[in-house]
Amino acid sequence: MSTTSRPMSLTMRVMLFVAITVIACLALVASLINNSIEHHFIQQDSAELNVITQSITAVLNQQHESSEQLKIALSKAISGHHGVYYQVNTEQGQLIYQSSGRDFRGLRIHASTSVGLNNGKIVKWKKDTYRYHALVSDIKTSQQLYKVTTALDMSFHLHFLSQFKQSLLFIMLGSAVLILLVTWFAIHQGLNPLRGLSQKIYDIQTNKMDIRLNEKNVPIELAHMVQSFNSMLDRLQSEFIRLSNFSSDIAHELRTPLTNIITQTQVGLSKPRVLEEYQELLFSNLEELDRLTKMVSDMLWLAKTQNGLIKPEQHTLKSYDEIDALFEYFDALAEEAQIKLIKQGSDLSFHCDKLHFRQLLSNLLSNAIRYTAKGSSITIESEYSGQNQVCISISNPGEVIAPEHLPHLFDRFYRPDKSRQRHSDGAGLGLAIVKALVETNGGNIKVISSDNVTCFKVYLNLVKPTVQ
Repeated sequence: MSTTSRPMSLTMRVMLFVAITVIACLALVASLINNSIEHHFIQQDSAELNVITQSITAVLNQQHESSEQLKIALSKAISGHHGVYYQVNTEQGQLIYQSSGRDFRGLRIHASTSVGLNNGKIVKWKKDTYRYHALVSDIKTSQQLYKVTTALDMSFHLHFLSQFKQSLLFIMLGSAVLILLVTWFAIHQGLNPLRGLSQKIYDIQTNKMDIRLNEKNVPIELAHMVQSFNSMLDRLQSEFIRLSNFSSDIAHELRTPLTNIITQTQVGLSKPRVLEEYQELLFSNLEELDRLTKMVSDMLWLAKTQNGLIKPEQHTLKSYDEIDALFEYFDALAEEAQIKLIKQGSDLSFHCDKLHFRQLLSNLLSNAIRYTAKGSSITIESEYSGQNQVCISISNPGEVIAPEHLPHLFDRFYRPDKSRQRHSDGAGLGLAIVKALVETNGGNIKVISSDNVTCFKVYLNLVKPTVQ
């Protein structure tokens, strides 16, 4: 069974990044400092080897009566220098003088020879436990050619470098630990606003949905998150209110037919009755049960629509053909209500599920007939609305709907006022179904009510004409 590991915390991510950066920077600084000191020691030793070589050259260029006098002069050539060793050999390798008992023959044999002083010829040489900066030079005088080997003991330098590296290591480690501690404290303090937001969000309950976070009280980096959270709360509060109202409305809508059924049944059973009375009671109960069944079916259909379970079949429809078919269906009802049906606009082609379109248009037209006075007319118009859409509008004269009611007309069980409820035989789901049908087919709907005219406008995708 596979388990998903928790992602690394923000603090650990930042600490890890800072640690890598600090270690890399301190290592680079330590390397630069160490190389700088070593270079300084090389320059210092080069200068000292130069002085030594010049002093020996000056002695060799002098006239000496014997080899003993030359040795004495060479022994006095260098003074005031510590850790300096040198020896002088003839071109054939015969030893003339050496300043100490340390043997540099191996160095003289294997090292490259420099004519005079050449810093590039200075080498590091190890003999036993000693290390040297050494130079082998060819010095030519009027008498002969000499090979001069000069060396400086590096023990002092190495001891200093060893102590310096230890001190530098402790300093770097201390600095790294201090930087990481300061970084952790800074991160901890920097995340305080997030902890505060978390506590405020935790305090928001269903009975405190009106609480909003103040974006001015948080750092600028969190302002956008606070705005998004407040927007989410606005949507949740709106949906929660709608859900609460929906629960109340559905309880009310279901209670009425159920109360009618129970009351009629209780009255019917209160005393013996003839067969016809029982049949009438059953027919009345059947009407109420049919109403309940239709209401439940409509609610289930709306639930499926909101969850994307209804997949429309897109057909290419002609506006005039659909309007004419609708008029033919409602002709008798309109004639009975003494209402005239008028068709206007252009004959346009659009995309929509045929059954869905006829159902939504039927709901709108029956709703218009219900609220239109006798002797008036209802107009259905199809026109091009721009943005590759066709607009099918249904207009009917009647009482103006207040602006505050317009945004809620498509809510379930919503009725603007008691006067409209008095004339309604439905459950208040017709317009909600219309909106769901339109949106399922990729369109939108809006309503306008002014100058004693209410107009529902349905926008659907237009079929573009093909270019021959």
